[in-house]
Amino acid sequence: MDSFLELCRHRRSIRKYTNQPVEQEKIDYLLQCALMAPSSKRTNPWEFIVVRDEAKLRAMSGCRTYGSQMFETATAGIVIALDTTLSDAWMCDGAITAEHILLAAEEQGLGACWCHVYCREASEELIKRLCGIPEDKTVLCVISLGYKDEERKDYDLEKLKYEKIHVEKY
Repeated sequence: MDSFLELCRHRRSIRKYTNQPVEQEKIDYLLQCALMAPSSKRTNPWEFIVVRDEAKLRAMSGCRTYGSQMFETATAGIVIALDTTLSDAWMCDGAITAEHILLAAEEQGLGACWCHVYCREASEELIKRLCGIPEDKTVLCVISLGYKDEERKDYDLEKLKYEKIHVEKY
Protein backbone atom coordinates (compact mmCIF):
# COMPACT_ATOMS: atom_id res chain seq x y z
CA MET A 1 0.00 0.00 0.00
CA ASP A 2 1.30 3.43 -0.87
CA SER A 3 -0.59 5.27 1.85
CA PHE A 4 -2.66 4.81 4.95
CA LEU A 5 -5.73 5.97 3.00
CA GLU A 6 -5.15 3.22 0.43
CA LEU A 7 -4.77 0.65 3.21
CA CYS A 8 -8.09 1.80 4.73
CA ARG A 9 -9.80 1.78 1.31
CA HIS A 10 -8.69 -1.78 0.62
CA ARG A 11 -9.33 -3.31 4.09
CA ARG A 12 -12.65 -5.10 4.11
CA SER A 13 -14.10 -7.81 6.35
CA ILE A 14 -13.21 -11.16 4.81
CA ARG A 15 -15.27 -14.18 5.81
CA LYS A 16 -13.94 -16.90 3.48
CA TYR A 17 -10.40 -18.21 3.60
CA THR A 18 -8.22 -20.68 1.72
CA ASN A 19 -6.67 -23.57 3.64
CA GLN A 20 -3.17 -22.00 3.46
CA PRO A 21 -1.90 -21.57 7.02
CA VAL A 22 -0.90 -18.12 8.26
CA GLU A 23 2.83 -17.98 8.90
CA GLN A 24 3.99 -17.46 12.49
CA GLU A 25 5.99 -14.39 11.41
CA LYS A 26 2.77 -12.72 10.25
CA ILE A 27 0.95 -13.58 13.49
CA ASP A 28 3.91 -12.13 15.43
CA TYR A 29 3.74 -8.96 13.33
CA LEU A 30 0.01 -8.53 14.00
CA LEU A 31 0.57 -8.96 17.73
CA GLN A 32 3.44 -6.46 17.77
CA CYS A 33 1.13 -3.95 16.07
CA ALA A 34 -1.58 -4.67 18.65
CA LEU A 35 0.84 -4.21 21.55
CA MET A 36 1.67 -0.72 20.29
CA ALA A 37 -1.97 0.41 20.32
CA PRO A 38 -2.75 3.35 22.56
CA SER A 39 -4.60 2.70 25.80
CA SER A 40 -6.06 4.86 28.55
CA LYS A 41 -3.32 5.92 30.97
CA ARG A 42 -1.16 3.25 29.29
CA THR A 43 -2.87 0.55 31.34
CA ASN A 44 -2.71 -2.00 28.50
CA PRO A 45 -5.68 -3.99 29.82
CA TRP A 46 -5.55 -6.50 26.97
CA GLU A 47 -4.46 -10.11 26.65
CA PHE A 48 -4.23 -11.90 23.29
CA ILE A 49 -4.85 -15.59 22.73
CA VAL A 50 -3.72 -16.96 19.38
CA VAL A 51 -5.82 -19.89 18.17
CA ARG A 52 -4.56 -22.18 15.43
CA ASP A 53 -6.20 -25.44 16.46
CA GLU A 54 -8.70 -26.36 13.75
CA ALA A 55 -11.19 -27.96 16.18
CA LYS A 56 -11.23 -24.81 18.34
CA LEU A 57 -11.65 -22.55 15.31
CA ARG A 58 -14.56 -24.64 14.03
CA ALA A 59 -16.15 -24.58 17.51
CA MET A 60 -15.81 -20.77 17.51
CA SER A 61 -17.92 -20.68 14.34
CA GLY A 62 -20.89 -21.63 16.53
CA CYS A 63 -20.38 -18.96 19.16
CA ARG A 64 -23.12 -16.81 17.60
CA THR A 65 -26.25 -17.55 15.65
CA TYR A 66 -25.11 -15.13 12.97
CA GLY A 67 -21.73 -13.49 12.43
CA SER A 68 -19.23 -16.15 13.44
CA GLN A 69 -19.34 -18.52 10.47
CA MET A 70 -16.00 -17.20 9.15
CA PHE A 71 -14.28 -19.49 11.65
CA GLU A 72 -15.40 -22.46 9.52
CA THR A 73 -12.57 -21.67 7.09
CA ALA A 74 -10.20 -19.50 9.16
CA THR A 75 -6.72 -20.92 9.71
CA ALA A 76 -6.05 -18.72 12.75
CA GLY A 77 -7.79 -16.45 15.19
CA ILE A 78 -6.87 -13.91 17.83
CA VAL A 79 -9.00 -13.53 20.94
CA ILE A 80 -8.91 -10.15 22.66
CA ALA A 81 -9.55 -10.48 26.39
CA LEU A 82 -9.40 -7.58 28.82
CA ASP A 83 -9.03 -6.81 32.49
CA THR A 84 -11.93 -4.41 33.05
CA THR A 85 -10.58 -3.33 36.46
CA LEU A 86 -7.55 -1.55 34.99
CA SER A 87 -9.40 1.18 33.13
CA ASP A 88 -12.90 2.48 32.56
CA ALA A 89 -11.93 2.73 28.88
CA TRP A 90 -11.16 -1.00 28.54
CA MET A 91 -13.66 -1.50 25.73
CA CYS A 92 -12.17 1.35 23.68
CA ASP A 93 -8.67 0.08 24.38
CA GLY A 94 -9.62 -3.39 23.17
CA ALA A 95 -11.33 -2.04 20.05
CA ILE A 96 -8.22 -0.03 19.14
CA THR A 97 -6.03 -3.14 19.37
CA ALA A 98 -8.51 -5.01 17.19
CA GLU A 99 -8.34 -2.29 14.54
CA HIS A 100 -4.54 -2.41 14.63
CA ILE A 101 -4.74 -6.17 13.98
CA LEU A 102 -7.29 -5.76 11.17
CA LEU A 103 -5.20 -3.12 9.37
CA ALA A 104 -1.94 -5.00 9.90
CA ALA A 105 -3.56 -8.17 8.50
CA GLU A 106 -4.53 -6.32 5.33
CA GLU A 107 -1.02 -4.89 5.01
CA GLN A 108 0.37 -8.45 5.30
CA GLY A 109 -1.91 -9.75 2.53
CA LEU A 110 -4.27 -11.55 4.93
CA GLY A 111 -8.01 -11.47 5.27
CA ALA A 112 -9.53 -10.77 8.68
CA CYS A 113 -12.89 -10.19 10.30
CA TRP A 114 -13.98 -8.95 13.74
CA CYS A 115 -16.47 -11.16 15.60
CA HIS A 116 -17.97 -9.30 18.56
CA VAL A 117 -18.64 -11.61 21.50
CA TYR A 118 -19.00 -9.32 24.53
CA CYS A 119 -22.62 -9.48 25.76
CA ARG A 120 -23.65 -11.56 22.75
CA GLU A 121 -25.66 -14.71 23.43
CA ALA A 122 -23.44 -17.35 25.03
CA SER A 123 -20.46 -16.28 22.90
CA GLU A 124 -18.16 -15.10 25.65
CA GLU A 125 -18.71 -18.22 27.77
CA LEU A 126 -17.87 -20.47 24.82
CA ILE A 127 -14.70 -18.57 23.92
CA LYS A 128 -13.56 -18.51 27.56
CA ARG A 129 -14.11 -22.25 27.87
CA LEU A 130 -12.37 -23.09 24.57
CA CYS A 131 -9.32 -20.94 25.36
CA GLY A 132 -9.05 -21.38 29.14
CA ILE A 133 -9.60 -17.69 29.81
CA PRO A 134 -10.02 -16.85 33.51
CA GLU A 135 -13.42 -15.69 34.72
CA ASP A 136 -12.04 -12.30 35.78
CA LYS A 137 -11.21 -11.43 32.16
CA THR A 138 -13.77 -10.15 29.66
CA VAL A 139 -13.67 -11.21 26.01
CA LEU A 140 -14.45 -8.36 23.65
CA CYS A 141 -13.98 -10.06 20.30
CA VAL A 142 -12.27 -12.71 18.25
CA ILE A 143 -10.62 -11.89 14.95
CA SER A 144 -10.62 -14.55 12.25
CA LEU A 145 -7.53 -14.72 10.04
CA GLY A 146 -6.49 -16.44 6.86
CA TYR A 147 -5.61 -16.01 3.23
CA LYS A 148 -8.51 -14.52 1.29
CA ASP A 149 -10.82 -16.81 -0.64
CA GLU A 150 -13.07 -13.93 -1.66
CA GLU A 151 -12.52 -10.46 -3.03
CA ARG A 152 -14.41 -7.37 -1.96
CA LYS A 153 -14.45 -4.04 -3.73
CA ASP A 154 -12.43 -1.19 -2.26
CA TYR A 155 -14.35 1.65 -0.70
CA ASP A 156 -15.32 4.27 -3.29
CA LEU A 157 -14.16 7.68 -2.05
CA GLU A 158 -16.96 9.34 -4.02
CA LYS A 159 -19.59 7.33 -2.11
CA LEU A 160 -18.39 8.01 1.43
CA LYS A 161 -20.98 9.67 3.65
CA TYR A 162 -19.31 13.05 3.86
CA GLU A 163 -22.56 14.49 5.27
CA LYS A 164 -21.59 12.79 8.53
CA ILE A 165 -18.74 15.30 8.94
CA HIS A 166 -19.48 18.52 10.83
CA VAL A 167 -17.23 21.51 11.47
CA GLU A 168 -17.41 23.47 14.71
CA LYS A 169 -20.98 22.34 15.45
CA TYR A 170 -23.43 19.61 14.56
